[in-house]
Formats: sequence, structure tokens, C-alpha cells
Amino acid sequence: MNVETMTTLFALLTVVANIAIIGIAVIAVADRDGFGGLTRSTWATLGPSALWLAFAVALTATLGSLYLSEVAHFVPCTLCWYQRIAMYPLVPILLVAAVKRDAAVWRYAAPLAVIGSAISIYHYQLERFPDQTSLSCTLEAPCTVVWIWRFHYISIPFMALSGFALIIALLLVARVTSPDRGEDADEGATLDEHLGATDAP
Repeated sequence: MNVETMTTLFALLTVVANIAIIGIAVIAVADRDGFGGLTRSTWATLGPSALWLAFAVALTATLGSLYLSEVAHFVPCTLCWYQRIAMYPLVPILLVAAVKRDAAVWRYAAPLAVIGSAISIYHYQLERFPDQTSLSCTLEAPCTVVWIWRFHYISIPFMALSGFALIIALLLVARVTSPDRGEDADEGATLDEHLGATDAP
């Protein structure tokens, strides 16, 4: 596939990530508003896969960024590298956590994703308003160059932001649905018992 096709594919994956984030947020709000049966079933379905899905998002973002720089030859700027520094370690971290079913990974994976999100937001607004002064830009690889612009809102930093945000959402799902969540959780407690406990007054 050529670069145009691949960048469109990455943009479509970004749209899917955006829809997934909105969906998780809607379900979380519904859970708080008393739709216990529906949300409990959804969490029970999504929870066991959440860490694997987070790993898949991190891996896709990593491979996508490498494709853009090594195959498409889009020169990464300083802010792009900072976002990569936040994303790349998440691949092995989330893989190990998924294999071990360690929902406590959110304690050290979420900060990386939050930092990466903040850099992505700054980079995205810098693309939109390029006249501002930025200490991170160089003449060789300016941070204001828009290599990709799809669907009137998706650029490379927005793709990264969507990946970080979805990872954060999935880490929270894994944490909420983990049988081991909470310091006083019983080791043998089931997912339904924990979710049922959240519905108690």
C-alpha cells in the first residue's frame, strides 16, 4: 500500500479510537446514573480484554509512527520524539501487564499516557496556530509542519492523542473491573461481586 492509503488507514483507526473513547465515557456515565444491569454486563465483557486492547493500541501507535518516519520519510520534530518517548515504553509494559493480568499497571502506565497526551495537545494546537513561539521547533524539523490532515481534524499529534486517551480509558476499565482492585478486596471475589458492591448505597 502507498503512503496515501496508509495515512488514510491510520486516520480511520483514529476515528475508531475516538468512538471507543466516547463509548467508554457514555457507559461510565450510565453506570453512575443507575443503569446497573446493562453497564455491569458491558464491563464484564470489556474488562478481561482491556489490557490486551491497551497493548494493541500502544503497539499500533508505535508501528504507525515508525512507518511514518522510516517508510513515508516524514521527519519527526522534537515534540514528535517526546510523544514517542511516552508511547514506546507502553508496549512492553502493557504486554507484561496483559500476560500477568496485572490491572495495577495503571499506576505506572497511566502517568506516561497522561504526559504523552499533554504533549500531543500542545503539539496539535501548535499546528493549528503556527505563529506562536515554540522552544521545541527547529528549522530542520519544524513542529508546525502538518504532514497529515484527514477528515478536517486528524493530524499526527491528534492520532497520538487519541492513542494515549484510549489507553488511559482502557487502563481505567481494567482497574475498575479487576477482581483484585481495592486494598481490602477478597482474593477470591468475583467480578460481579465487585461490580455489585459499587451499586450498593
